[in-house]
Amino acid sequence: MSIKNYLFTSESVSEGHPDKVADRISDSVLDKYLSEDPHSRVAVETMVTTNRIIIAGEVRGSDKVTDDDLEQVSRAAVKDIGYEQEGFHWQKAEFVSYVHSQSADIAMGVDAAGNKDEGAGDQGIMFGYACTETAVLMPAPIQYSHEILKAMAADRHAGKVQGLEPDAKSQVTLKYENGMPVKAMSVVVSTQHQPEFTGSDLREYVRGKVEAVLPDGWMCPEEEFYVNPTGQFVIGGPDGDTGLTGRKIIVDTYGGAAPHGGGAFSGKDPTKVDRSAAYMARYLAKNVVAAGLADHCLIQLSYAIGVSKPLSLYVNLQDTGRVDENKLARLFLENIDLSPRAIRERLELNKPIYAKTASYGHFGREPGADGSFSWEKTDLVDTLKTEFSA
Repeated sequence: MSIKNYLFTSESVSEGHPDKVADRISDSVLDKYLSEDPHSRVAVETMVTTNRIIIAGEVRGSDKVTDDDLEQVSRAAVKDIGYEQEGFHWQKAEFVSYVHSQSADIAMGVDAAGNKDEGAGDQGIMFGYACTETAVLMPAPIQYSHEILKAMAADRHAGKVQGLEPDAKSQVTLKYENGMPVKAMSVVVSTQHQPEFTGSDLREYVRGKVEAVLPDGWMCPEEEFYVNPTGQFVIGGPDGDTGLTGRKIIVDTYGGAAPHGGGAFSGKDPTKVDRSAAYMARYLAKNVVAAGLADHCLIQLSYAIGVSKPLSLYVNLQDTGRVDENKLARLFLENIDLSPRAIRERLELNKPIYAKTASYGHFGREPGADGSFSWEKTDLVDTLKTEFSA
């Protein structure tokens, strides 16, 4: 029997967190390659530290993309985030690139040839999840954690608040009764700030953002509301802590409310099923919940490198289903092509749409006119309702 009454916590980090700076640069490099050749193969990692940006990885794409281009898009990403600090400055940081050509062995296994369809870019397991806790069908703790930081970043970018710096973290603990969230029990926000913006002024500013995000009456007790609990947070970003691509995979997905297969997303082109199949699994799970077939849906896909079909598809409706899970799994396998090529084509993933995914989560976002967040569409709902209406 599943637990119905409990506390659950998720955290988010802002676009200025060192790991998210690294993710943003990696995805900006990916977008640059895709803008020149939509079939580029890219696997790029980034490390940022005190006034240093280092990128490395394997690519196969247009010769038009030079090291100067990679430096330009990397610096532009850092500038857009807002780093003009003595210890990390978009213009002054040293930039080094160790990007090289993709392994021929990987290319041989992944490329389509003759009667062989395009294979998965790696082996692995990927999960997708959706639930009815929020309007965007995401778990509430991670969604509210994202929204708090997004609201603060929006104010900072718009000049509506003075003294905030880009690096920030949030953490929300919710109380669940009968399996649904009912109120916040604690909220933690740590935000980098200028020395003069601290104490009660900063606390009251953050309080306003938290109260605006949480549903009415959900604010935590005053003694469980923590703003910069260490006292101050002046030194931050890559100057305060080294950042690496792919270190915030739980922030990127479901805040720990659902499993994660282990693979990071940022810097990887969509032939890498770590990314594309995780998007597809979310797409399927979200449509199941949006169709009213369950209140929770967890989907797992698995792949082998160089093999075009999934090795398995697992559906778990977590005791909230109104349909047979095995029938649902068969429906997906028999009617939806889950090969890496078909996933890319269905979700139109060969577009330069990835820089905006690098912060505030890859899921629970609004599909964009440019094709971004296409995996958040609910265009399977009518089909699913019709299939299970009998």
